Amino acid sequence: MPQLRRATYIALSATALTFAQPAHSQEKVDVSTIEQIKSEEMNRSQVMDIMSWLSDVYGPRLTWSPNASRAGEWAMGEMKKWGLTNVHQEKWDTPAGLGWENQGFSFFAKSPVSFIVAAVPQAWSASTNGAVTGQAMLLSAGCSDELREKYSGKLRNAFIMTVPPLDKPVNAFAATSTRLTDEALATMAAAPPPAPAGAGGRGGRGGGAPATPTSPVCEAQAAREAAANNGRGGGRGGLSVADTSTLRWLSTQGVAAIMLGDASHVGGDIGTNNGASRVTGVAQIPTVHVAQETYGRIARMVQKNVPVTLELNMQNRFFPENSSSFNIIGEIPGTDPKLRDEVVMIGAHFDSWHSGTGATDNGAGSGVMLEAMRLIKTLNLKPRRTIRIALWTGEEQGLLGSRAYVNQHYGTVDASGFHPTDEQRKLAAYFNVDNGSGKIRGIYMQGIAAEKPIFDAWMAPFNDMGMKTTTISNTGGTDHLSYIGVGLPGFQFIQDPLDYGNVRHHTNQDVYEGLQPDDMKFNSAVVASFAWQAAQRDDKLPRPPEPGARPIP
Repeated sequence: MPQLRRATYIALSATALTFAQPAHSQEKVDVSTIEQIKSEEMNRSQVMDIMSWLSDVYGPRLTWSPNASRAGEWAMGEMKKWGLTNVHQEKWDTPAGLGWENQGFSFFAKSPVSFIVAAVPQAWSASTNGAVTGQAMLLSAGCSDELREKYSGKLRNAFIMTVPPLDKPVNAFAATSTRLTDEALATMAAAPPPAPAGAGGRGGRGGGAPATPTSPVCEAQAAREAAANNGRGGGRGGLSVADTSTLRWLSTQGVAAIMLGDASHVGGDIGTNNGASRVTGVAQIPTVHVAQETYGRIARMVQKNVPVTLELNMQNRFFPENSSSFNIIGEIPGTDPKLRDEVVMIGAHFDSWHSGTGATDNGAGSGVMLEAMRLIKTLNLKPRRTIRIALWTGEEQGLLGSRAYVNQHYGTVDASGFHPTDEQRKLAAYFNVDNGSGKIRGIYMQGIAAEKPIFDAWMAPFNDMGMKTTTISNTGGTDHLSYIGVGLPGFQFIQDPLDYGNVRHHTNQDVYEGLQPDDMKFNSAVVASFAWQAAQRDDKLPRPPEPGARPIP
């Protein structure tokens, strides 16, 4: 799941958010089948075995990487073994990417004392030319112009560090792993309808206000950038090694490597980011993420004018032939002559970052979806509508896989309006899981008030197990938004956070040991039950308002 989340994906009209719920008969709940699903999963679950394959054997699954392809072949083989039909990959290639994987890594401090540097490669980083040795340098420039003026000709073979160490220790006085309290769930349930989104635009990833210039050189740079932006601001501000012009200049200076520190992760966690180096045409510099504790040790010695000699050997391989990626599709066909052409979809993103094994983000969601399909087939259930699973790649790069699928199958939105396909009218609902392995406690209604009596009824068989909350609120950042964006009912579940956000998410700790087996079993039963109920009801689920005449953000 991307680090940045947005509250909503398209503008929803205030009227649509608050319309009165229509009168209708009591929602039917197939309690007998749901109890079969629960019993099968709690007594004969295979979800943790699926997770071991996905994470231990086929993790990580970086988009465009060979391991993602191997994992996809394995998943399709399992689906076929269970008896799913129409199992296939659907390629997408917009935008084109570049396959990458790390094939060797060692990083040591050689002096003044030897120690291992706890670090991982940045995704899509260049390799070193064998083992490279140099001095750690803590840069103090305030902007890219000052960097050039201060360090030109002085960075050859340097391991550059661009942020200072933490100025105070960080201790965890609160519990690392948590569950949602009754009070927190009640607050979510009582939330008012979300305000309509703004008038369009993608919204910036930003980074806050530009840094205050630290020198006349930086002030001059800031003035030029403000002028170039017609006074709107938005200048780069402080030094950023993600800036392409800065990277190009550093590559001419013979820099050995860039060391990225991350103050948001401590306790041995190494956070990763979206790897700007995958952008083609930008000169490559070997770049690594360093654990805050090790980064701080090196930086503090440099501040004391103690030379620190480092040796890095990082071997990465690029795969230009993997310029396209894929989504994995499989089905349990519907049996009702009138409804079998309609589809209920369940899905999760299949790709992951590279420093762990992609267990919680988002092997957990993919494993739950696979197990839900296995449950329905094992019980030999015959849904009225077709139930379809989709496992997406490219989610971490911006919902690329799900967006490509939705645009192809369900429609597009552009400046001229909304252009639905025939398939769009046949989609009954989409359910997504992408918040780690924490227990499902309810569901976000994405502003569609008419879902409440339906979901309340569907949750009733799970109330005594802790799932009982609906919230009108939106949640963002993952693949259900691609469906909401073209007027389809797409939903994400409310989950216990555990230690997903503060330990596992996008770090080297995203591994099998971070999964909660009992929660994974429960989630599999919930998803299978929701898919079943959506496939059996007479009508499709209520929909969000039709998209307006503006591009999908």
